[in-house]
Amino acid sequence: MHRITLSVLLSLTLACTALAGGDRAGAFDHYVLALTWSPNWCALTGDARDAEQCDPHHVYGWTLHGLWPQWRRGYPSWCDTAQRPPTRAMTAEMTDIMGSAGLAWHQWKKHGSCTGLSARDYFALSRAAYATVHRPAVLRKLRRAVKLPASVVEDAFLKANPDWEPDMLTITCKNGHIQEARLCLSRGLEPITCGRDMIRDCALTDALLLPIR
Repeated sequence: MHRITLSVLLSLTLACTALAGGDRAGAFDHYVLALTWSPNWCALTGDARDAEQCDPHHVYGWTLHGLWPQWRRGYPSWCDTAQRPPTRAMTAEMTDIMGSAGLAWHQWKKHGSCTGLSARDYFALSRAAYATVHRPAVLRKLRRAVKLPASVVEDAFLKANPDWEPDMLTITCKNGHIQEARLCLSRGLEPITCGRDMIRDCALTDALLLPIR
């Protein structure tokens, strides 16, 4: 009988632990719907990439960043799934609300793969979730860049969606700019209170919000 060395036994144990602890498709508690203010994303990232989303002929405001499966603390990502990846046609169909077929592809690989849904159903659910949100019309009427407390953006969303409570929504900032609005949703797409690691609103009182071009 071959003697198993301690190092081999440790390697086998670590391998089994990694398999047991891997992210499994369909195993999550709720969703986070992330919406990005497109003019700010273009100023910080998209313009440097010459992103089609940032071409002046577009009038994107709050675009869909993604629909993310979430645990009460943390989230799964890059899950192994038996579902086929989306076709180019599927990702292209999402550009009207996501701004980019490439983003749609990335969101499927990182987050959609963890839902247990097919790519087509994941994108359909993402679109349905996006459609449930009344995006504040007042922010689309900006004619110049403004600096404002991030809480003003949250208040605008809460006014436009009176059924929401403050702890269902988080406003994030990046490099002094308003970045995203993130809404916590049940698996049935009902707004719910966010977990502790999600309730971290941007505290800036002079966050920059750029107008739609």
